[in-house]
Amino acid sequence: MEQVVEVAVVGSGPTGLMLACELALAGVKVCVLERREEPVRESRALTMHPRSLEVLALRGMEARFLERGRPLPTGHFGLLDTRLDFSGLDTTFRYTLFLPQAITEALLAEHARGLGVDIRRGHVVESLRQDEAGVDLAGRAKGVPFRCRARYGVGADGARSAVRQLAGIAFPGTEAARTSMLGDVTLDLPPATPFLALNNPRGNAAIVPLGDGVHRAIVTDAERERTPPREPLTLDELRASLTRVAGSDFGMREPRWLSRFGDGTRLVEHYRREHVLLAGDAAHMHYPAGGQGLNVGLQDAMNLGWKLAAVLREGAPRTLLDSYHQERHPVGRALLSNTQAQSALMGFTPEVLALRELMNGLLRLPAINQRLAEQLGGLDVTYPDAPVPAPASPVLPGWTGRRLPDWTLRLADGGPCSLYSALHAGRWLWLHARHDAAPPSGWEPTPGWSPRLKVLAVETSADTSPLHGVDGLLVRPDGHVAWAWESSR
Repeated sequence: MEQVVEVAVVGSGPTGLMLACELALAGVKVCVLERREEPVRESRALTMHPRSLEVLALRGMEARFLERGRPLPTGHFGLLDTRLDFSGLDTTFRYTLFLPQAITEALLAEHARGLGVDIRRGHVVESLRQDEAGVDLAGRAKGVPFRCRARYGVGADGARSAVRQLAGIAFPGTEAARTSMLGDVTLDLPPATPFLALNNPRGNAAIVPLGDGVHRAIVTDAERERTPPREPLTLDELRASLTRVAGSDFGMREPRWLSRFGDGTRLVEHYRREHVLLAGDAAHMHYPAGGQGLNVGLQDAMNLGWKLAAVLREGAPRTLLDSYHQERHPVGRALLSNTQAQSALMGFTPEVLALRELMNGLLRLPAINQRLAEQLGGLDVTYPDAPVPAPASPVLPGWTGRRLPDWTLRLADGGPCSLYSALHAGRWLWLHARHDAAPPSGWEPTPGWSPRLKVLAVETSADTSPLHGVDGLLVRPDGHVAWAWESSR
């Protein structure tokens, strides 16, 4: 069995599905190869962060997720008592959305199929070969050999990525030094507070209601933290550890899912090797502090998607794909630093407990609280070394690479317009004052690259306009600024 596509995505988790949606939106022929025959029922991740909701809103997809999720106005950093406050963030989504990963995947799969994406389950990739024109992926599907030929292959197949290993891309980092326990269970005597989080010399614990009487209990037991990650977890062990740390097992019974996980931390050396690219957990592995993995994966997919589409549909040079590594590898490094800091704060020694008290006080300072909330929410990412060359005309400083919130713009004809609604089709957006209807000469990225471009005339002179003083703004398909221009400069 042989299939020929433009892009083969390996892995049907949120990252792979989001990437497939982005490519299909641009008319790219894409297939998703997934080794599991059925969707995973368990949900490793439970939250979507503000930037991830913005990513969905950039394509007009957010409503179906908001309908199924529950907004939470605060978050945590390292299980500290002082919560992160999202209410002052510069975004439409001033909260995290409590939404089990299984639902996120189901909604993304539904959207992908609506765009014509071919999702092939039960396909285990066993070999990978590259040549000058593309990549061959081969393996077995229910015992039957298959082969898929693609211009590009993307590994979105998790921390044990077969694509990464077959492509020979190094994944340096550290093995797990500490392990934690997770159980989705019924609690007959649940905590009085909807979210229990505690840290003491015996360990730490968090309990979150999942609905229908089921709770997630996450425990790090100081007496059991050196247990190997692959050692099976039993209900008796989880119950005993939770009792030791929290003083009660809260009437725990009927486990739906039991798992043990560690704090191993790794980051790939290269997000791209010729025709093979990596995204999500295939590129970065870390302790799941703050639930950032799924969210950074979705944002990887958005960054990569428009670039692959530009190469395959707009005549962009293949070197554009190098900017995927250049822009997202630093984000991966920051993710690992953030999660390692949180993991350190979840320690149990007297020194760590003293540090927690200090951090609890610092988080009461609004500026510090907001800074960490922006980091956790993915709102602090900028791309100052944008892959699109500046035009011959002078460019306004401070704009290149900025992430734009969903401003309400005033069109030149007087009507309002949501910025994100103008990006739903995945095209570049040229916002200009009426007197300057076209980008200045020399703005084209490279000869032969013809970006799909949407043009809007907007009011930029009013003091209340977010574009006050700007005559033209070129926005990338991912909502980041390519550059801003002022004709009088």
